[in-house]
Amino acid sequence: MDLLKVEHVSKTFGTHRALDDVSLSVPEGKIYGLLGPNGAGKTTLIRIINHITAPDSGEVIFDGHRLSQDDVARIGYLPEERGLYKKMKVGEQAVFFAQLKGLSRQEAVRELKRWFERFGISSWWNRRVNELSKGMAQKVQFIVTVLHRPKLLIFDEPFSGFDPINANLLRDEILRLKAEGFTVIFSTHNMSSVEEICDNITLINQGRNILTGNVEELRRQYTHGKYSMVFEGDATALAGVLEPMVSAHAMRVDDRGRSVMDITLTPEASLHDAIASANDAVRLCAVNEVMASMNDIFISAVQSNTVS
Repeated sequence: MDLLKVEHVSKTFGTHRALDDVSLSVPEGKIYGLLGPNGAGKTTLIRIINHITAPDSGEVIFDGHRLSQDDVARIGYLPEERGLYKKMKVGEQAVFFAQLKGLSRQEAVRELKRWFERFGISSWWNRRVNELSKGMAQKVQFIVTVLHRPKLLIFDEPFSGFDPINANLLRDEILRLKAEGFTVIFSTHNMSSVEEICDNITLINQGRNILTGNVEELRRQYTHGKYSMVFEGDATALAGVLEPMVSAHAMRVDDRGRSVMDITLTPEASLHDAIASANDAVRLCAVNEVMASMNDIFISAVQSNTVS
């Protein structure tokens, strides 16, 4: 079942068409990646989903009905541009935001204390916001976003400014929320995090939806005959026998110190013939299919759909 459907949404600001007939469906209980280069229209779409602005045409369906102002309380939104009141104490401000989301003060304090302990920031409860590092402030804002357990969570570049340890902490929390049945829209430029946590994605470029699908299926679709050959022997000899069958090749050493040649077969070549030829030149230890990365897919799709 789809929790959210965006149906033929368009939006224009002056002469700039920010969204052009965009449609997508977000399955319930999944993490959905919303991708695109800067200025693609992602933020405009997120603002429409949050009922901050209205589309010029098209509609948004949320939980089986047309999105209304009443639905905003069931959506948690962590924007890329974040702000806290710098002179307020951290705990006091978090309680204030929690009460705006409908929690009583007693509920807010209880749940916030639990989250602060989980995120390792309990000692900051009575400190002022302007004493927080950027990462600490982002932890507080993440907690406030999820505290009222909204049906839909929207995170816009949530890992921005985090060191690897805290980025992993946040990633694990997002995956835990998914395991509990939450639905997440995840907007990011970090393609490795897309591979790690997203089930499905939509890629927007110049206001249009140019690619939609399941992450693993898209990676396989874009693989296009990419393989790695682990071998012992003369790399030059291997490159020579493979030259008629490959459009590209590159040498590297893997983490076990073995020689590896990454190849891309031409459309006419077969893997069987490539392996047979390689075995004549070197001793093959392993041949593995190389799945296309989301970064490769992002670049390929954007470049092929960019209008100058």
